[in-house]
Amino acid sequence: MRNQITLVIATLFTALGSAASAQSLIVVNQESATVSIVDPDAMTVTATIDEKQAPQVHAHEAAVSPDGRTLYLPIYGDTGIGHAGVDGRELLFVDLPSRKITGSLDFGHGVRPHLPVVDPNTGLVYVTNELDKRVAIIDPKSRAVIGAVPTGAEGTHMLVLSHDGRFGYTANVKPGSLSVLDLVARKTLAVIPIADMAQRVAISADDRMVFISDNTRPRLAVVDTATHSVRQWIDLPGLGYGAAATRDGRWLLIAIPSVNAVALIDLRAMKVERTIPVAEAPQEILIRPDGRTAYVSCAGSGSVAVIDIASWKPVRNIPTAAGADGLAWANR
Repeated sequence: MRNQITLVIATLFTALGSAASAQSLIVVNQESATVSIVDPDAMTVTATIDEKQAPQVHAHEAAVSPDGRTLYLPIYGDTGIGHAGVDGRELLFVDLPSRKITGSLDFGHGVRPHLPVVDPNTGLVYVTNELDKRVAIIDPKSRAVIGAVPTGAEGTHMLVLSHDGRFGYTANVKPGSLSVLDLVARKTLAVIPIADMAQRVAISADDRMVFISDNTRPRLAVVDTATHSVRQWIDLPGLGYGAAATRDGRWLLIAIPSVNAVALIDLRAMKVERTIPVAEAPQEILIRPDGRTAYVSCAGSGSVAVIDIASWKPVRNIPTAAGADGLAWANR
């Protein structure tokens, strides 16, 4: 009997350990104002979180705490960038194990908070405040704004961090520039003109290059982070959108919504190697931490395309909800 009880307890702890180490793909669905929790191995939606906002007011992007327990969800508003509408002013905190909203942070006025990024080195949360031309710094323990970094440009939309957390780079939609931020000194180091419009930004695995698309012409700017200047341009098969670099530093994947594809850029040759077909209107790309899989949110089809990195072939399309956009990864 005792051996049976021991076996049951051991089995229970094994199951709990497996659950604790599980991973989830987070998908922010703009048009339905929901968040889908996806089991990346089963490739199925396991839960849906309602943002509980007024009709049409929704989030665009999300980030997850290093322990995988808290989802940070800025409520942007009821429209897209550059259009009149309700200006969002809060950041929601969602407990992922219970799938419940546990609190919010009010920025004090409408700022259109857009992209949250967690610095894994410090645990601090950075959130772009589009209308205030800044990046807010949030202490996740006190759930309060503890500072800000000015970007020196309108339309501060997307943000990437250097891997040591020292520098930040923001895409400023109009006037189409890239801001270089010293996150420690909390100041702007440079504002680099790119194009008439530029929305998304990505960084190389070695932090030497930042990539930002010209959203008026089918080309990608490669910015040298040492000199704060455009090193070169790469031609694209359409206007570029969300991008992500592979961990080995060899490839950059970039969404091309106009042709329903992902362009694969060889970072040694600095040119597009091939295109990978995906569902309608790809938006954002997230590479799984093990480096084997890329996930592409496809707003037009309300789904996430799954690409096998070894073969560069699409292997599945996971239905989520209308307007699939922001992606995040949760280790728990």
